[in-house]
Amino acid sequence: MNEPYLEIDPFKGIFGLDNLAERISEILKCPVTIEDANHRLLAYSTHDERTDPARIATIIGRRVPEKVINSLWREGSIPYLLNSDEPLRIKSITEVGLGDRVAISIRKKQETLGFIWALEIDHSLEDKDLHYLKMAGQAVKNHLLNLHTRKTEKEESYQEFFWQLLTGHLENVEEIKKKFKTLNLLPPEASSVLVFKFPGKIDSKTEKNISYILKTTQRIKVLFYTLQNNNLIVLASPKSTESTGDYDKFIKSFIIQMNERFGVGGIKGGCGTIHENCQRVEKSYQEALTLLELKDKFPQETEAIYSYQALGIYLFIPVLLEKRKNDGFENQYLKCLFEYDFRHKTQLYKTLEVYLENDSRINETANLLHIHANTLSYRLKRISEIGEINLDDYNQKMALLIDIKINKFNKSLL
Repeated sequence: MNEPYLEIDPFKGIFGLDNLAERISEILKCPVTIEDANHRLLAYSTHDERTDPARIATIIGRRVPEKVINSLWREGSIPYLLNSDEPLRIKSITEVGLGDRVAISIRKKQETLGFIWALEIDHSLEDKDLHYLKMAGQAVKNHLLNLHTRKTEKEESYQEFFWQLLTGHLENVEEIKKKFKTLNLLPPEASSVLVFKFPGKIDSKTEKNISYILKTTQRIKVLFYTLQNNNLIVLASPKSTESTGDYDKFIKSFIIQMNERFGVGGIKGGCGTIHENCQRVEKSYQEALTLLELKDKFPQETEAIYSYQALGIYLFIPVLLEKRKNDGFENQYLKCLFEYDFRHKTQLYKTLEVYLENDSRINETANLLHIHANTLSYRLKRISEIGEINLDDYNQKMALLIDIKINKFNKSLL
């Protein structure tokens, strides 16, 4: 026989999220956690040995593990909670250590402020329990609104400081350290600027989705982020200061998540060099912008490149272009091929480009050009004759490839 509902609000007059978590747990007779909108742990009730690995990991790490978040996205729980204030029963996901749960989101109009999670151990929550869970959501909401207001004020201070770093207005190390201390932050041991270029202007809904991904990721440590037109700019620390691998993985993951979760495609991303002090933030930012410019100019060649350091010869294209302009230099070999193609409707210039890009490999080049290897050999012979090019000379081939890239970057001979 079901117990009658309590006639009074069992959460009225209870102050502090920790006390609320304990009271909710007492009423529902199960362990409870309270999280913010980005799955960071705010409070949790005590529990005996009967719990699950996901809860233990959340308490130890003070946030929900990323693999658990990803699983909840895949099976539809988080999308539901972000759009409803009704309780949701979630079945166990054993591969990430998640037991049966009931969750409810805490919302202010269309904005999600946080979540309450109740772990079902030896009994399932009944209708009256779900009723109390909704009442608990209202009690927790007032606390989260206060936290949300303070967080907004703090983020405004962060924004101003971040732009000072991006524009090079703070050059003195001691001044930068003092600013970090004022904001109650520790200066990073190493950091880099990441820039994501969106296909259009970033609206408020997309901004919230961006914030959610940045604050739930555990691949890198996000220090600051800001928006400028259709660019997202992030200052972050890697897990390891010895490589850019953490950044590459995060950039790829961010682009995939924005597309799969929120339907925003066509994003390009890249990062500047990792520096050991925040004096070099402006430099890292400019490097990331240069990388994105090169990705626009060479989309196929740089598709898998996410780091300024990994650009290879593309790193020098803008500098060499400027030198070519100052010197008035023009590659006569390429000019000769281009003019011949124009007069005879041939494709010798393009053939040479693909051939050099593929390290002079005949079969790979022929496949990419959709021609027979014999046809390619004939074209290469004509290229040597018409352009007076020695395709056995490594230095000449490298110089030709660089000038082809410069022409492409500058849109000349194209």
